[in-house]
Amino acid sequence: MRQKKTVRKKYHLLRKKKYYEISKNFFIPFLDLIKSKFKKKKFKLGIYYPSSFEINVLKLLEFNYISNQNILLPIIKENNSMNFFPWKKNEVLQVNKFGMLEPIKSNLNVPNVMLVPLLVFDSNKYRLGYGKGFYDRYLNKYLKKFKNILTIGVAFSFQKHHKLPINNDDVKLNYILTEKGIF
Repeated sequence: MRQKKTVRKKYHLLRKKKYYEISKNFFIPFLDLIKSKFKKKKFKLGIYYPSSFEINVLKLLEFNYISNQNILLPIIKENNSMNFFPWKKNEVLQVNKFGMLEPIKSNLNVPNVMLVPLLVFDSNKYRLGYGKGFYDRYLNKYLKKFKNILTIGVAFSFQKHHKLPINNDDVKLNYILTEKGIF
């Protein structure tokens, strides 16, 4: 645990120092991947509302292909678990206990595709977030029921670490998207 805390702190400071605003073109490799996987079918896209120098995934909504999909944002519940709920661009959001924006509750949904925020990732596609375990708990729960959730970590390439300390609860992502492409 201590090693994870040290790595988190290092990359949180690094991201804050090196952060820059991306253009929507950052997401073109993601669009190509999604279009090849889903052809013309609609899907449910779980995103996050960016904060604390996270990559601005809201830029994706500038693409008609994405804005026409079912967009979902997470809501943190009382027991520190997380679920996804529908949200449309410009709909009112509320501030949760962590100061993050989330939709006003409606119908619970499970995304087919999730863009996952992270502080640091490695070449094995493991990630470290802020340490509360929301995404890992969510994925551990729902990947057992819905094996087809496509998970994509979103980061700058400078957030890559050689090898992260992991445990049994950490979930390996399917892909990582950076300004250098998707892998």
